[in-house]
Amino acid sequence: MASVLFADLSSSAVVTLHSLEIYTTYEWLHSTLKVYFQCNGEKKTILPDVKKKDIVYTFRVEESFQPLMEFKSPKCKRCGFYEERLVKSNDVFDEWEFCPSDFKSDNGWYIHTKDKELNATFLCQECAKKGTPKGPDNAPSSHENEIGMQWSTIIIIGISSVTSVVLFIMGLLIAYKIWQKRKRRAEQARFMKLFEDTDDIEDELGIGPLSDSV
Repeated sequence: MASVLFADLSSSAVVTLHSLEIYTTYEWLHSTLKVYFQCNGEKKTILPDVKKKDIVYTFRVEESFQPLMEFKSPKCKRCGFYEERLVKSNDVFDEWEFCPSDFKSDNGWYIHTKDKELNATFLCQECAKKGTPKGPDNAPSSHENEIGMQWSTIIIIGISSVTSVVLFIMGLLIAYKIWQKRKRRAEQARFMKLFEDTDDIEDELGIGPLSDSV
């Protein structure tokens, strides 16, 4: 469904930053943080109010740095929060694939967290309005569909196995019946041949029936 996102849009979907909390810092020469947000190939957005870790900073839509970024297509962007450093290259709080489909709630909220690094809340109302896939409460997730398909496959394989076993047993029974029938015929043939051999011996010895000798 995400492929139809922005199909009829002439303008981009604006993303704003609602709140941010930093859990750690990498710059030891300064007591205050210098945090910025940036997507690959786009301009750097400095967050001047974020100066201390372990503090939840909330922002208004009218903040000078807003909007934080824009989506002009359904494609994801490689974005992240970083800390400016004086001595060496900037440090990364977190860097991830930021996608329009992340905004799954009806209100257009998206919360991104990383353990021991940060917690950020974003808002993109256009993303929620333009066909972004809903959460698991509104539609079955792909994981649930996959589980259903797995169970269907297991049931089909189970039924096929039971059918194969039944057919095998029936085949054994039929083969056993045919073997019994052939065995009886062979015994009857041996029995009849035994009588024929007895008659031949009597003829050779000149022994005939009792009535003939009298």
